[in-house]
Amino acid sequence: MMDINVVCHIHSDWSYDAKTPLRQLAESFAKRNNTVVMMTEHDRGFSEKRYEEYRCACAEASSNEILVLPGMEYSDAENRVHVLTWGVPFLGEGLPTGEMLQAVKRHNGIAILAHPTRRNAWQEIKPDWLECLTGIEVWNRKYDGWAPSATAPGLLGLGKFIPFVGLDYHTERQMFSLQMVLGLRGPCTEESVLDAVRRGRCSARAFGLPLDHTLLRTSMPGMKAAERGRRKLSSFVKKHTVAHR
Repeated sequence: MMDINVVCHIHSDWSYDAKTPLRQLAESFAKRNNTVVMMTEHDRGFSEKRYEEYRCACAEASSNEILVLPGMEYSDAENRVHVLTWGVPFLGEGLPTGEMLQAVKRHNGIAILAHPTRRNAWQEIKPDWLECLTGIEVWNRKYDGWAPSATAPGLLGLGKFIPFVGLDYHTERQMFSLQMVLGLRGPCTEESVLDAVRRGRCSARAFGLPLDHTLLRTSMPGMKAAERGRRKLSSFVKKHTVAHR
């Protein structure tokens, strides 16, 4: 068994709202001691043909040091519920979440509910979704900021879900010390990575510590206070900038 560091929920210039090329992402994350980049491009603008081209581009960006694993972030027509997926062909754009999740299950793929607090997406969860979800994103750097989601812990109790952490990387601003650690059996390939997740041989880390680590738990109140301060400052700066244009 070999433990590897993995970064999740990453967007490249294949997504409509990101600009970093795959090869540049691979090099950047490899320098940060990661072995796998689990990509999640937005479904918007994709087709079966474009998805196959994207898979080829991920393979070309991979190297002996790092695996760039293709994946998609599906969103419903209202752009409220988002799900990260790996191990499935392209399913379509703007699909109803239940239909999409059933398709992921048929393909034995991985499905992670992304940033459940964004637009209160957690309120949309249907009972039949639960058997299709592999995990819940409990800390999303872009939407949760410097502290984990307040909503996700309650959702974990609805089933046997893996707590996931993701950068939701679009720009360097989302760079943060959130990783998944996977236990691989055999070489690092797309299938061995997916198998590790399916079998639950993975755990979430923040700043190199498990999320349930005592040191990390005791620091949470301070981190949440810092996040509130960061949001207030960001809001002030935005208002000040607009007022002086």
